[in-house]
Amino acid sequence: MASPSAPLPPSVEAPSEDPKQELLKQIRSHEVAVAELNCLPSNRAVYQRNGNLFFRKSVMATTAHEQKQLDSAKARLQKMSAI
Repeated sequence: MASPSAPLPPSVEAPSEDPKQELLKQIRSHEVAVAELNCLPSNRAVYQRNGNLFFRKSVMATTAHEQKQLDSAKARLQKMSAI
């Protein structure tokens, strides 16, 4: 049996408080989404999350949205690095 004072694995602990790390995770997530969307045929419909709802969109519209989010996150990272 594990002792009650045993440390939790990193995946169970609270998320890191470092905003730069969180921003890097967001950037990686957007990069993966753009790469996956680029592999889909252009006539395929995808679902894009907006708040708690999902909306059916074209691959091109969703790719543009993800690219915009990626550019925004990269700009925030540069701003954080400049400080």
